[in-house]
Amino acid sequence: MSAPRLEIRLDRIHHNAATLVTRLARRGVSVTGVTKATLGSPEVAREMVAAGVAALGDSRIENIEAMRRAGVPGPMTLLRSPMLSQVDRVVAAADVSCNSEFDVLSRLSAAASEQRRPHGVVLMVELGDLREGLLPEDLEAAARYVLALPGIGLHGIGTNLACQSGVVPDARNMAELSALASSLESALGTKLAVVSGGNSANLDWVFGSEDLGRIDDLRLGESILLGCEPLRRRPIDGLHTDAFTLVAEVIESKPKPSKARGSIEQTAFGRQVATVDRGEMHRVIVAIGRADVDPDGIVAPAGTTILGGSSDHLVLDAGPRPPGVGAELSFQLDYRALLRAMTSPYVTREFSGATAPATR
Repeated sequence: MSAPRLEIRLDRIHHNAATLVTRLARRGVSVTGVTKATLGSPEVAREMVAAGVAALGDSRIENIEAMRRAGVPGPMTLLRSPMLSQVDRVVAAADVSCNSEFDVLSRLSAAASEQRRPHGVVLMVELGDLREGLLPEDLEAAARYVLALPGIGLHGIGTNLACQSGVVPDARNMAELSALASSLESALGTKLAVVSGGNSANLDWVFGSEDLGRIDDLRLGESILLGCEPLRRRPIDGLHTDAFTLVAEVIESKPKPSKARGSIEQTAFGRQVATVDRGEMHRVIVAIGRADVDPDGIVAPAGTTILGGSSDHLVLDAGPRPPGVGAELSFQLDYRALLRAMTSPYVTREFSGATAPATR
């Protein structure tokens, strides 16, 4: 088998998705399964659909197009606001998109009318995290604008928290979103199909709250893929945290000094590294680097310690049982490391445990 590679257990992803779908359904909340960290993998997407997600969501239209070509069924939402240069592709491939700009809405309307393909709009609201979203006082005007345009329809409203600034979803900001939904429906005489409260960071709030108000959808990626919540990266009870494993090959294994010698300045990636003299250690190099993965987001095998990484090399203290050249080491990944590994052209993927049949 080739290395480096990601070993992906599809049955564990299916279990995580099905477990969250079931638990959230008891609270009246549906799940949009987010595929962006897997580069829109059709294999992963099919497992999410088979596990019962209401829709799939991705931030890149290229990933949605790839899932469509692979025959992945079900509605799909573009989570990042469409680029003006891609509105035709967005309408052609996505059923719904998240939006916050009037110019984009106008162009989506024109594209939907030309293609004779209706397109749903979720208006995103800024509630403190300072990423995308309309200010609350501008929401009604934007909704009226959508309703006046041909070809597109107001599918719902949503917000995003805990991504840009780490703002925690809580009773206050979720109540504000619920109030905005109710106020909007009353003012416009319409019914919103979805009020999307956020992402995996919302799970603590959902399971710890008696009243969820109008929130009826969450966009879940990290919790399904890695079995943890993003606020503190704690494992979620009953979910698998090891659906993804990064495997890399040892290309050097030698005893070396622990302290660098010579004048020290910045590394290739602009860091200042201070080494400590701890005598001789057995150091190994594996054939992955920052071009493949974020070294700060991986967990080394037991008994080894990551010392640093450059573009193409990861250096470890091998501990008392050093592996030889050609041996393979396995690493667990967090969300940022998974994202980079999935997008690296140098990392192959090996799927196992599929429960959903392939489609075309």
